[in-house]
Amino acid sequence: MARKKPYADGCAAAHALDLIGERWALLVVRELIPGALRFSDLKAALPGISSNILTRRLAELEAAGVVTQRRLPPPASVNVYEATEWGADLKPVIMELGWWAARSPGLAAGHPMSAASLVLSFQTMFSADRAAGMAVAVGLDVGGRPHVGRIEGGRLTIEAGGTEGLPVVVRGDPTLLAGVVYGGVPVDRAVADGLEIEGDRDVLARFASCFPLPAKVGDA
Repeated sequence: MARKKPYADGCAAAHALDLIGERWALLVVRELIPGALRFSDLKAALPGISSNILTRRLAELEAAGVVTQRRLPPPASVNVYEATEWGADLKPVIMELGWWAARSPGLAAGHPMSAASLVLSFQTMFSADRAAGMAVAVGLDVGGRPHVGRIEGGRLTIEAGGTEGLPVVVRGDPTLLAGVVYGGVPVDRAVADGLEIEGDRDVLARFASCFPLPAKVGDA
């Protein structure tokens, strides 16, 4: 399979770009860090990618040892892709890139976000200072990948799992929830647009207050 010409540069960062520098490659890894996905689910999470390009990127990442493929046992009996242990080590890299890019004056709001990108953004933007003294739990059943977010003792944990019995559960498009948390979109407007909120909205508001965006470059 043809690849771009290697950089032939002695810096390991250049080799990293040889491995994950192709268009879409790092976003494919981002989607697989929370867990395995079928091809169709992965494509749905990246609506701008074509099937041919996704197939090519998965093959390249698998050949590089960043992604692996396995078959689920019956009754599922389907192939899924997941990040290898080494591939999952890219998580802090992706988070640091997100933090860096959030300071860009050119970052446009409102573009689609997947469940994986939203969860990683929460882990990136979390403010322990704002969370001081807080103890909340929120169900994040967005983008077909349910998670539970907990803030306690000034720490955030987000784990995949069921959302039963929590004080508030959010369901629907991750982009709508991102608008509430990062874009100042009123909850009522997000609900009118299709976001479902079951339970105590005050708990959700306290949770959402813990993810401030960094100041833009050039801002006083």
